[in-house]
Amino acid sequence: MEALRNLFAFMSANSSVLIDKTIEHMQITGTAIGIAILLGVPLGILISYVVPLKKPVIGFANVMQAIPSLALLGFLVPFLGIGRTPAVFAVVVYSLLPILKNTVTGLANVNADTLEAARGIGMTQLQILTRVKIPLALPVIFAGVRISAVTSVGLVTLASFIGAGGLGDIIFAGIRTLNTNQLLAGALVACILALTVDRIGGIIEKLVTPACFKERK
Repeated sequence: MEALRNLFAFMSANSSVLIDKTIEHMQITGTAIGIAILLGVPLGILISYVVPLKKPVIGFANVMQAIPSLALLGFLVPFLGIGRTPAVFAVVVYSLLPILKNTVTGLANVNADTLEAARGIGMTQLQILTRVKIPLALPVIFAGVRISAVTSVGLVTLASFIGAGGLGDIIFAGIRTLNTNQLLAGALVACILALTVDRIGGIIEKLVTPACFKERK
């Protein structure tokens, strides 16, 4: 109990710093996820239609995902400097794979009878994509976005090593000074932020799910 009181007392005394660092954390995460969506969804659509590109593109994304995050951040510093730019770049790289894979999976799993009906009423390929495939694939696509967003919240804490800011500054300052309350405060806020992002993602995922799928459930 005493430890909890000390932790909450520390968080109360340093609330302004925690709020500032949380905002920084959200800015980096939001920017990276936005860029990852803008890259991952169109690329996923492209390789769904241009099949020869599918294996090399997903293979490359898998390789990039396998690189340790600290190693990638260190590699980027000589090219992009320190601060938010390399941090955003690294988070985009790690966020692409789930979005890419889920876009391909969502488009591939659209019911064949539905597509046949769309062709039967004279829809063009572009109309089928924009009016049938993408709306029906949205829940699966957004599930990938949700996974990427939650993962990115944790990954951004490491960006503190290259001067990007965020809650990692508080966590690593606590480690350096052996200040348990500071360490736990940063980790707790990061955890709450990840859970909040996941919760919001779940709500949006339900909103983009077509009514016919909801009825089946």
